[in-house]
Amino acid sequence: MAERVLSLRELNRATLARQLLLRRVRLPVVRAVERVAGLQAQLASTPYIGLWTRVEGFRPQTLERALKARTLARGVLMRGTVHLVSTSDYGLFGTALDVASPGWVTPEAEEIARRAANSLRAYAATPRTRVEILDWLEREHGVASDGTNRVWYALRLRARIAHAPEASVWRAPVHGPSFVSVEHDEVESDAARGELVRRYLAAFGPATRAEIAGWSGMKVRDFADSLDGLLLLRDEAGRELLDIPRAPLPAADTTAPIRFLPKFDNVLLDRRRVLPEEYRQLVVRKNADVQPTFIVDGLVAGIWSFKGGRVTTEPFAPLPRAAKRELEDEAGRLAAWLR
Repeated sequence: MAERVLSLRELNRATLARQLLLRRVRLPVVRAVERVAGLQAQLASTPYIGLWTRVEGFRPQTLERALKARTLARGVLMRGTVHLVSTSDYGLFGTALDVASPGWVTPEAEEIARRAANSLRAYAATPRTRVEILDWLEREHGVASDGTNRVWYALRLRARIAHAPEASVWRAPVHGPSFVSVEHDEVESDAARGELVRRYLAAFGPATRAEIAGWSGMKVRDFADSLDGLLLLRDEAGRELLDIPRAPLPAADTTAPIRFLPKFDNVLLDRRRVLPEEYRQLVVRKNADVQPTFIVDGLVAGIWSFKGGRVTTEPFAPLPRAAKRELEDEAGRLAAWLR
């Protein structure tokens, strides 16, 4: 049987469906976060907006309760960036990514973190500040901080040290956050990598091997043995796409409503199917500072900000009258929710 060829618009609708952006869903907050394979969370506030735009009737208190109950965790994972994930996924994804150190983590820092990981988990069972953890590292392991983030990031990755719940709520203090070890089940590393690939495809697919690597931070060779049982498709350029069976593949003409995305939303990560190339530099700025955006008919069409109790939109090009009205309505709903 010939491989199915998907148009760019079909891939757009597939990603939007899997990212819960074609229609808001009624799901418990932990399940919603798992469905989208986590939300980027460099800023504590961004997952709240990401969930508002995806989950019907989402209330900030539900996320804060899950953080305090430790069923959600906010810590360093894919690509060495901070993500909000379920506690079970924190262990699963972290195990899978043990092969994928960010480029700025040196082998020396990696070795220190691996050596200290088990004892650090015990020390950080009670929330600790960065200063306390680095002082502990020097005291217990004779390793002094070199003033960079290399050892610090390696410790957080390898010891499964996440932001403490009080450092992850909407208006958490930016300076001096505390960190705590995350309790999770142990998973075998090969099985974890295979599951991570499938979870990515369920949330973002169909996708190329390079796209899987770009999102996860792994190299293709790290998960090349974890692709059994996946479907093979192609895009219009002839590139091979991977997918899981029975995942949503909506028709190209499926209606896509206007949606507001927070800063750093993962749906924009190297995804031409959602972010048109001509707008990339307007959205992804210096030091990979990804702006808050809105999508019209499935594609990024501008950026937005919240000031003085109002959501202000800046379209990149003139919008049709009907789209302008829908954008104003959705902006009004977001502003009312943010106040």
